[in-house]
Amino acid sequence: MPESQTMANSHELLELYKVSKSFGPVQSLADVDLTIPLAKVTALVGDNGAGKSSLVKCIAGIHSADSGEIVFEGKHIKLKSPRDAADLGIETVYQDLALCDNLDIVQNMFLGRERTRKGLLDEDSMEQSAKETLASLSVTTVRSIRQPVASLSGGQRQAVAVAKAVMWNAKLVIMDEPTAALGVAQTRMVLDLVRRLAERGLGVLIISHNMNDVFEVADRIAVLRLGRMVAQEDVKAFDRQIIVDLMTTGSSTRTAAKANSHGIESKEN
Repeated sequence: MPESQTMANSHELLELYKVSKSFGPVQSLADVDLTIPLAKVTALVGDNGAGKSSLVKCIAGIHSADSGEIVFEGKHIKLKSPRDAADLGIETVYQDLALCDNLDIVQNMFLGRERTRKGLLDEDSMEQSAKETLASLSVTTVRSIRQPVASLSGGQRQAVAVAKAVMWNAKLVIMDEPTAALGVAQTRMVLDLVRRLAERGLGVLIISHNMNDVFEVADRIAVLRLGRMVAQEDVKAFDRQIIVDLMTTGSSTRTAAKANSHGIESKEN
C-alpha cells in the first residue's frame, strides 16, 4: 500500500502490500496484500504449496521479503530476524510447538528468558507469572505448572505454547495448524483459547486446513492460491464451496454474486 494510504489505515495492526518472495527460480509469493486487524481472528487458507508458510515466515522475520511493504501499528518496518518480530510483539506458535518435553511448564515458558535474582533463578517470580498468564487465558486443565510438558495432552501443550507467546507482550499471535491431530475435546479447548486471544484485543492469524475450525473461530478469511492473495473478507462473505472455488481456480461465481454486498475482491480470473 502506498505510504499515504498505509498511514490512513494505521488502526490496523498489520498490513502487507505487494509482498513478494522467491527462492531461486521459484516464486513463492507474488504481490500479496494482507490486513490483520486487532481483536479479530484472521484465518489464512490455501492448498498445499499456496505460499502460506512463506507468508507467515516473512511476517515472523524468518524470511525477508524481496519486495513490498510491511506496516505494523501504522509504521513501516523491516523484519530481518525473528528477534525483530518478537521485539515488535509478533509471536509465532508453530505446528511442532517448539516445547521441550523434559522441562516443566514454567521452564518452557521462560526458556531463554529466565529471571534471576542475586545470581540465582527467581523460581517464585517465574511460577507466579506462569500461573497468572495461564489463568488469564482460562487454562485450567493442567494439574500443576511444574508437571513435565511430556505428560500434557495435545491441547494442553498448545495452550502452554500460546501462553508462552502472550506472556511476552505479544500483540499478534500466529498459529500454524493449531488443531492438527487433536481430538474433539482438545480441539474445542484450543478454539476457545484462540477466541480468548482476540477478546483480549490481540490480533490472531491462524493457518488451518480444517474448514470447520475456520468457520467456527475466524472473523475474517484470507485465501492464497499459487502465491497470490485471491480474496480476503469477513467470514460471512464465504461458504465452504466459495473457499474451495478460490483455492482451486482463484475465482468463484458465488463470490462474484456476493461481491456487491460483501466487497470480496477476487484478483484472479
